[in-house]
Amino acid sequence: MSYLQMAVPSRSAHLWRYTPWNRIHPTKPDELPDVDSLKFEVEGYEVSPLVKTSHGSEIARAFLYEVGGEAQKLTINGKGEVIHVRARAGGHIAVGHLDLDVKGEATIILHLSGDAGWCGLHLSGTIHPNAHLGFGFINELDQSTKLLRCDDWSIERDASLDNATLSVGGFNCKSDMRATLNGTNASIRQSVTAHGQGARHDDHHIEIHHLHGHTNSDLVTNAACAGRSHFVATGLLTIAEGADGSDAGQVFRNLLLSEKARAEAIPELEVLADDVSAAHGAASAPIDASQLHYLMSRGLSPEESESMIVNGFLIDAFSNLKNDALIEQMRSRLTVHLECELKR
Repeated sequence: MSYLQMAVPSRSAHLWRYTPWNRIHPTKPDELPDVDSLKFEVEGYEVSPLVKTSHGSEIARAFLYEVGGEAQKLTINGKGEVIHVRARAGGHIAVGHLDLDVKGEATIILHLSGDAGWCGLHLSGTIHPNAHLGFGFINELDQSTKLLRCDDWSIERDASLDNATLSVGGFNCKSDMRATLNGTNASIRQSVTAHGQGARHDDHHIEIHHLHGHTNSDLVTNAACAGRSHFVATGLLTIAEGADGSDAGQVFRNLLLSEKARAEAIPELEVLADDVSAAHGAASAPIDASQLHYLMSRGLSPEESESMIVNGFLIDAFSNLKNDALIEQMRSRLTVHLECELKR
């Protein structure tokens, strides 16, 4: 079915409850607007044109598929190197699709920036048997940009993916991130770190599907919300029938820095196997007044004290990852962001 034949999803749908489709669409839901290409630049590697074959039945992916834009494929036969990919969104509407084909071991950091009015990004990747990828996504778009992000990951037998997101850019951001564990001993460790300021709206929907036994997943999201910002995290972990021996967990933590800030955390588990370990948890709270008092009693200003607490809280989201290079890159970029915000 083509995009224009699809019905606009209802707000009762789990995926579109907090950011309805007509709110994130760049123009009107019954239009396929003209777009510019989201340009990808890779240090030390060449990207090749991606031949897209199907978009499935999900409306956001169908829209990104049919509207066009840049479509590139990056093949990795790495031995542990760190690869930086820079994507810049310019013009009124910028759209791009980057596919990763990973057969070795590597750490990839995708830096997304630019001042386009609207940016659409589709990320897909296959982590082949015995391959290992650390992937970091850094959203540093202009504060007036809307972002629609769709992820589709396939992790094969004995493969692993460390997937980290740092979301500090854009005004209205909607992310739909999905991963499938397609073989025995496949694993994913995923973290999302977000810093909300002003009236920023940041909505992350995360799905992890265990299709085989003895697979592992670990999801952590930490968000610090100031001003009138709003952060949403919905997580769905599914364990298929017969996928015994699987281990799945998800934790959502939100730090509210003002009375008007809001945060939603909705973890979900769907378990159809018997012999599994599955857990979830969620918590939202303001800064502990005793922590502020302690730091201020050591000579720090209220602003410096709050910034230090926020820094430690957000950095902790990366603690479930095992890829040291990825952790270092994400923590460094987060620290730079918070230092810049403190100086404003």
